[in-house]
Amino acid sequence: MTRGKGCGYALLAILLVGPGAASPPLAQRVDGPGIENLFRLGPGLYSGAQPEGQPGFETLKRLGVKTILSVDGARPDVEQARRLGLRYVHLPVGYDGMTREQVVRLVQAARSLPGPLFIHCHHGKHRGPTAAAVCAMATEAWDQGQAQAWLEQAGTDPKYKGLYATTNQFIMPSSLELKQVGRAPLPEQAEVPGLVEAMVQIDASWDRLTAAQKSGFRSPPGRPEPDQAHEATLLAEHFREAARHDETKARGKEFTRLMSDANQDAALLEAAIQRVQTTATPANTQEAAAALTQLRRRCSECHARFRDQRSGR
Repeated sequence: MTRGKGCGYALLAILLVGPGAASPPLAQRVDGPGIENLFRLGPGLYSGAQPEGQPGFETLKRLGVKTILSVDGARPDVEQARRLGLRYVHLPVGYDGMTREQVVRLVQAARSLPGPLFIHCHHGKHRGPTAAAVCAMATEAWDQGQAQAWLEQAGTDPKYKGLYATTNQFIMPSSLELKQVGRAPLPEQAEVPGLVEAMVQIDASWDRLTAAQKSGFRSPPGRPEPDQAHEATLLAEHFREAARHDETKARGKEFTRLMSDANQDAALLEAAIQRVQTTATPANTQEAAAALTQLRRRCSECHARFRDQRSGR
């Protein structure tokens, strides 16, 4: 659809609906097993969370998706996708926004890969919707205003200023830029730094512990798994290993200190959960919840200073 036609359709919608009426959402929510926050942005473009197991990939197959594009740091389940005839492309990005090279490569992928295209991050709320907005501006003739409205609809947190800046400052890549990045193959699984891998593991443990809080950090009757105390142990180990990375040390003493402090907070959480599992009193449960809150504050502090904004933007 050309930009001129897009403006004509927008004017027609105003005439039909009437002034002052609420505009329909840009993206249509889709219900599909195995994928949270699933939306259809256009005839050839979907956005959502990471597909969970076979049901998630079968949902994409039913929607007619041909290519899955992950912008998450986690390794994509390439084999599961292949079994259903789906292609995976892995172009991970950060919460601090996208570099020009990443934007150009994303547009090149959207314009060259067989569609429909499904774009995902981990939860389908921040990086994935931003990448989908970039693709929509490149292939669906969206403007910056539509892109921002979509990010708000998807639940992209305004604290991720770099992600909003990616769409607000979007400029369509030139044919020369697209030609230059087109020479490099699009990987099924990109090589990611060791620190990124550690953060992916931390994120997974964090999700499980946050879910465990809803049950008071106790396993359901007759179900010893998952072991929340063991999960907290793994989380502490992930932080400990992350603090040892050369990449962590290269970010400076303050970043290293925050990682070490998070490791100590995770150890306190582990001990608190163990007390809940030994004696599930309200006081012990509250202590574990407080320990989780403290760790959340620590992570938020680190994210605000080192993850959510790109220096020199």
